Amino acid sequence: MPTTSARAAASGRTPPPVIGIICCSRLDGDHVLHTVSQKYVVAAIEGAGGLPLLVPAIGDRVAAEEAAARLDGLLIPGSRSNVEPHHYGGEASLPETPHDPARDGMSLPLLRAAVAADVPVLAICRGIQELNVALGGSLHQRVHELPGRLDHRSGRRGEPLDVRYAYDAHAVSLTPGGLFERIAGQPSLIVNSLHQQGIDRLAPGLVVEATAPDGQIEAVRLPTARFVIGVQWHPEHRLAEEPFSRALFALFGEACYGHLCRRLAA
Repeated sequence: MPTTSARAAASGRTPPPVIGIICCSRLDGDHVLHTVSQKYVVAAIEGAGGLPLLVPAIGDRVAAEEAAARLDGLLIPGSRSNVEPHHYGGEASLPETPHDPARDGMSLPLLRAAVAADVPVLAICRGIQELNVALGGSLHQRVHELPGRLDHRSGRRGEPLDVRYAYDAHAVSLTPGGLFERIAGQPSLIVNSLHQQGIDRLAPGLVVEATAPDGQIEAVRLPTARFVIGVQWHPEHRLAEEPFSRALFALFGEACYGHLCRRLAA
């Protein structure tokens, strides 16, 4: 079902909201590439009714406040890399840990600028970790090594995503009376959550919307903002088939459209 923003854009009343999507930095031979999975781009269009704008991982050359001022929404996608621990006072990572300092340098300042400007934010997988760090929280680097915790990493590496997500899916409990419970209309969800890092100390101001069976935080919200939400799982995957994912992206699109209308009216 089209979002309000998509219907409005189709009718010619307003353009679609511009949704920035943070890129990862990748080295291809001698070339530095800025990349993002197509699933996030498609979800921004079809799920949120927006016009996706890829934001390069080049924070040392782009002012975060200027970038946020040109966006109606910000989508922070997942990635295989981990947030560098010096951003939250953590211990040095193990040598084999993948990092993307260029992405950290763009996403963390842009998240803070977006929150300050009340730009709607949807942060996914690595994104929820970046959101927590940007607002003053910390991370567990290796959740699976903590006593009593589940191994949230994929048990079927190298297999197609459909197989991995189906195999590694687990339940999350939704906070009673929270936004997610109201959206879902039930107290729990089955989610496709694959990760090594996870939230440790929750950032000031964030509230928990969902937790895994081992207590690991899987979704958060900033209640003082119009729309700032982070999920540890992947709602962009099989978006058309998952009612909660469709509803989440539709709400994100509505918030982005509202921001666009306020910006045009200013």
